[in-house]
Amino acid sequence: MNVVQDNYRHQGMRRRLVELLKGRGIKNERVLGAIGQVPRHLFIDDSAFLEMAYADVAFPIPCGQTISQPYTVAFQTDMLDLAPGCKVLEVGTGSGYQTAVLAALGAKVFSIERHRPLYLQTKDRLARLGYKSNAYHGDGYKGLPKEAPFDRILVTCGAAAVPDTLVGQLKMGGRMVVPVGEGDVQRMMVIDRRSTGIISIDHGAFRFVPMLEDKTG
Repeated sequence: MNVVQDNYRHQGMRRRLVELLKGRGIKNERVLGAIGQVPRHLFIDDSAFLEMAYADVAFPIPCGQTISQPYTVAFQTDMLDLAPGCKVLEVGTGSGYQTAVLAALGAKVFSIERHRPLYLQTKDRLARLGYKSNAYHGDGYKGLPKEAPFDRILVTCGAAAVPDTLVGQLKMGGRMVVPVGEGDVQRMMVIDRRSTGIISIDHGAFRFVPMLEDKTG
């Protein structure tokens, strides 16, 4: 990695980012605290983007993927309604930034990535930075049945439809946050599994890279 330190300048940039997120409507103090704690610049490999690591924008990462903009990370994390110790399945490890935010909130994270080079790189990065997670290489559409059920499921890529397989891996009373829709724009859906059935609530438009079924590499 090009950057191996987290200095006062970076910490000041994170404080400004937290204030920006507050201004955009993120009120969850635990989520804001995690965003303020996790060094996003250490999850960006391309030195051309390091000076803007704490801007509220997405950046490209290897394998044609992206590191989501901080607002999206904060919004999805807020929607999860996490408690410490929650068992969370993350579909789409990517750079590991979202994984680190979940870990910083005390979640027990199981994360799956379909791109093997990205999986290997990110697994190593998270370990070096001290963020505990259980990393897997595989098809996110299939989830992790051997580790199910989960209290929460977070999907960080755009699914054409709500994946029934993942809904089936939720505990009763569990919640999934998933961007749903074909094309460039998806709707952020919060799916609650209740004894009376499935409750879905639309939380607006977002942009994600597509979730691809039966494709690993």
